[in-house]
Amino acid sequence: MRPPFHPDRDQLDLVTILAALSDPTRLGIVATLAEVGEVSCSSFGDGATKTALSYHYAKLREAGVTLTRIEGTQRFISLRRDDLDRMFPGLLDSVVTNARRASLAGTAA
Repeated sequence: MRPPFHPDRDQLDLVTILAALSDPTRLGIVATLAEVGEVSCSSFGDGATKTALSYHYAKLREAGVTLTRIEGTQRFISLRRDDLDRMFPGLLDSVVTNARRASLAGTAA
C-alpha cells in the first residue's frame, strides 16, 4: 500500500491550510484531534458517509494539517501540531479555540 501524501514542513502554505480549515466538517475533525490526539479514521461518523469523510481526511492531509499513519488495514490520523506551530505559531490553537466556541454556540441555540 502506498503511503499517503504529506507535504514537507517547508511546503506548508497558509492559504492552503486556511482553505482546508474553512469547511465545518474538517474544522470539527481538527477540533476533535486537538482534544483526543491520534484516532482511527473509522472513529468519526456523525452521519457522514465513508466517502465524504475520506474526502475530508485527504483535504486535511494534503494541506499539511494532519498526518495519516497506516497500521495493517487501519488508518490513524493526528494533527501535525509541531510542524504547524513552528511554521505558523498560534494558528492551530486559535482555530481550535474558535471552533469550540462556535460548537458551543450552536448547541446552546
